[in-house]
Formats: sequence, C-alpha cells, structure tokens
Amino acid sequence: MGCCLGVLLLGGAPRLALLFWWFMDPARVGGAFRGWSTTAGSFTAPHWIWPAAGFLLLPWTTLAYIFVSPGGITTFGWAIIVIALLLDLSAHGGSGREYHRRRSER
Repeated sequence: MGCCLGVLLLGGAPRLALLFWWFMDPARVGGAFRGWSTTAGSFTAPHWIWPAAGFLLLPWTTLAYIFVSPGGITTFGWAIIVIALLLDLSAHGGSGREYHRRRSER
C-alpha cells in the first residue's frame, strides 16, 4: 500500500512526494544533503536549507538527487538528475508560455 501511494504522489505532485518522503525517511533526505554547507561571512546555513530550497524551486531534481545519492552518483544517476532538471525547467517554462498566451488573448 505504501509503495502504491508513493508512486501516485511522485507521479502527480513532486512536492507532496518530497514532503511525504521527508517525513517517512528524514535520515535519507538529510543524509543526501549532509555535506552541503554554505557559509556567507559569519553565517553558516544549516544542511536542511538545500532540500527546502529544492522543495520550493526544483522539486523533481531534488527528488532525483535524493533517490540516486545514497550509493554515490554514477553516470546513470546523473542521467536521472538531468531528466528531472529538464522536467523542472519545462514546468517553469510552460507556465510562463501559457501566461503570455492567455495575456495576449485579452
């Protein structure tokens, strides 16, 4: 049952799937971004800031990275990440194109 629910969430709503995964397995999500630290002056961002930014900006890419990162990223893993990035970019570009199309119909 859990697997089917995960596939349905992943297929239709990447942000919901990411949120579900984060609650069900926080160690995997945190572990994928554990070595990512950002320091700006005297401020050091916590490691959870990257999955949170991915949740807002690039949900498919974040899901793909969490999926392929535990064993190290191979060539196949990079291919999955690039496909996810293209999905994210097409979603952003498609929505902008639709906005301009609707606006020109007025």
